[in-house]
Amino acid sequence: MMNVLTLEHFAARVNETFISLSDGNAAFVLKEVRPLPSATLEGMLRKPFSLMFHNSSAILFSQKIFQMQHAAFGEVGIFLVPVARDSHGFLYQAIFN
Repeated sequence: MMNVLTLEHFAARVNETFISLSDGNAAFVLKEVRPLPSATLEGMLRKPFSLMFHNSSAILFSQKIFQMQHAAFGEVGIFLVPVARDSHGFLYQAIFN
């Protein structure tokens, strides 16, 4: 497993499913990978980026670190925050900086 995840790690995974192991194997589909504006700071390990996931459950998960399972990454903790609701579930965002 790589130490520092970057936008490039996720860019090829749009529309793929990540499974939250600690939440009854809830499925989160990666919907968007987007770079974020940033100042160049000495020592930065990566450029900031945002991920947007969709979960089709009618139940809102609170913000927390989700232990996600994906074939390309194995198990990885991702801090997700609910940001919107649509007619099919909820959107959750992760910010990496």
